[in-house]
Amino acid sequence: MTRRAVTIILLTWLTWAVILVGYMQLSHMRYAPNRPDDALTWTADETTSRSNNDKPYLLEPFLNTQVAWDSEFYLGIATIGYDNPNIREVELGREGYNMSYAFFPLYPYLMKVVRLPFVALGMSPIAASTAAGVLISLLGTLMGMFALYDLLYAELGEDGALRAVFLMLIFPTSLFLATVYTEGLFLGLSLGSLALMHRRQFVLAAILAALATWTRAVGGALVIPLAWAWLSAYLAADKKTPLLWRLPLVLLPVIAYGLWRMAFGVPFDVVQIAWFGNRPFQFELTLDAWDQLLKRAADIPETAFMVAMGIGTIALSILSCLLAARRYPELALFGLVALVVPLTSGWTSSQSMFRYALAVPTLWVLLGRWSRHVVFERAWTLFSILLLGMHAFLFSYDFWVA
Repeated sequence: MTRRAVTIILLTWLTWAVILVGYMQLSHMRYAPNRPDDALTWTADETTSRSNNDKPYLLEPFLNTQVAWDSEFYLGIATIGYDNPNIREVELGREGYNMSYAFFPLYPYLMKVVRLPFVALGMSPIAASTAAGVLISLLGTLMGMFALYDLLYAELGEDGALRAVFLMLIFPTSLFLATVYTEGLFLGLSLGSLALMHRRQFVLAAILAALATWTRAVGGALVIPLAWAWLSAYLAADKKTPLLWRLPLVLLPVIAYGLWRMAFGVPFDVVQIAWFGNRPFQFELTLDAWDQLLKRAADIPETAFMVAMGIGTIALSILSCLLAARRYPELALFGLVALVVPLTSGWTSSQSMFRYALAVPTLWVLLGRWSRHVVFERAWTLFSILLLGMHAFLFSYDFWVA
């Protein structure tokens, strides 16, 4: 990687972060949305001016525009822990667990460590956790930028790879890369692991894959491209013994997932089923969720917009996996699983796919390729930035985005 590329990536990341976070702060000085948000059946009750009064982690003024919805749980875990009296509990039969158990531990545990210097500087506990969460998200995004550049340099060249990195930063839901959500950290770990697989550096690739597994459930799917990359390297190698010694590394994401299940599996399942209505590969529940959403979209324009964005993103993501599969089989395999798992998990499939698509690496491959055409690059840039601005504004007011 040239010094020019490193400089451009660093400066692009820094200016993007300042502009995006700054816009989300400054927009409140000029205008506000009409409450409540009717995007989904339940959002109206959750987006009144008083909806967050019982959620102390969403009321802290410091960087308040960067927290909403799931941020509450990450902040609660980082500040106190999973068993937090300030977070609601759910029950399934005789079992009752804190809602925080629906979220994976690595991101909030990193926040718990990174927040310590902010606490030492005199910041309030929640403000320190917020600062840590945003910082980790931004650093994860930076890691993902370098990894994506490394993956695409051979095909697109320096300028083409840099264009793809920029298009990732301005994707309509990229605001989540600068908020207290796992998207930034997961992007860095998953793309970093895939880039190392591409270089056949299996030790580091497996470690990052395991860390990604502790960040989001779909991180465990990195075992598939890891196994593919190892097998491809093994079949092509003249000396196979060194690669045989690395074969156990392929199972590291599976081991990481198993350890997480031992520690958090039961409460995770209870909260996901009882509150969020999510279970993997629930096709009937998924079809029912989409059926209800499409019927609502026929009458509610806000819902119609959400449906259009969700379906468009799913279609573009699937197309990207198919078109990139020949040159980037590891990326395509992971991208398909990253789509299929949430897409068949019940209510999540109809509400958050616009955000989950950030984890599909072939999406950036496709946009990078198409951006070689000047008209497409300029049109997509305009389209993305306008939608990004709208979504960033809505999120900053706790409206539903994805």
